[in-house]
Amino acid sequence: MADITLSRIDELLRSMYELLWTRPEGMSAKDILAVLPEITQLAEYEKGYSPSTNMPRYERVIIRLATVPLVKAGWLFKDDRGRWYLTEEGRRAGKRYSNAQELYKEALMLFEERRQNASLYNMVAEEATEETWAQIQKFLQTTNRTEFLTLIVDLLIIRGYHISWVTPPEKDHGQIDIVAHVDPLEVGGARILVQVKHTGQAVTMEGLKTFSSILGPNDYGLYVSTGGFTNEAWEKSRSDAFSKTTLWDLERFFNLWTVNYDKLSREAHTRFPLKAIYFLYKLSDVE
Repeated sequence: MADITLSRIDELLRSMYELLWTRPEGMSAKDILAVLPEITQLAEYEKGYSPSTNMPRYERVIIRLATVPLVKAGWLFKDDRGRWYLTEEGRRAGKRYSNAQELYKEALMLFEERRQNASLYNMVAEEATEETWAQIQKFLQTTNRTEFLTLIVDLLIIRGYHISWVTPPEKDHGQIDIVAHVDPLEVGGARILVQVKHTGQAVTMEGLKTFSSILGPNDYGLYVSTGGFTNEAWEKSRSDAFSKTTLWDLERFFNLWTVNYDKLSREAHTRFPLKAIYFLYKLSDVE
């Protein structure tokens, strides 16, 4: 750490702050760490690999370790999918302290006041969580379309829906891929129309409008996109105009899969197998 000064840490954290400032939806830690060298010139020592890790010093020694006070101060939030967000408190602090050194000094003071210490155990767990999520994303995104539709069907069945139709593999991709019912006899109740986009591209507002326009009076829509949705589509989906349409991105699908994992069939487990792994987590760092 002798070659990494506090002012240098401040500078790199300010660059991270600027990246997240215009992204209320957050960014993955992987993307943040990949972009930082493009917007802030790194010294050779910072780019070099630490002997005890397999990652550059700027990533492990500076960014990951130095962000701990920001998290403990309530300014930065890291979810369990490796995505980082500035909180409203963090944004207010960014406006209050335009000087990077003052910003970080305040975070350190709050960090010390709460008697929280950066934990190597917790950092290892954080990195493992991000790496695991990256592997899961890759697995789901590279699964062929027919197999991914089957995963959606598995999840709908375990949540109590009755599947009446699934688009055959040889059929051209239309607007509807799965039809499900609340009533097993299909004589009453709501019908759920499911469209699945497995292209890796984010669904736009126009795509959302097109899907919602085909819903009948007794229909509800489920739009699943492995490429996610644009910010505009997410925002508008919460309005009354789209109250009958539910959006699932990969994170939403995965969360539902894990919550219902014990109820899923053995065949479903084979198609998308998961295993819980426990990490040592330092109790003094738990809020």
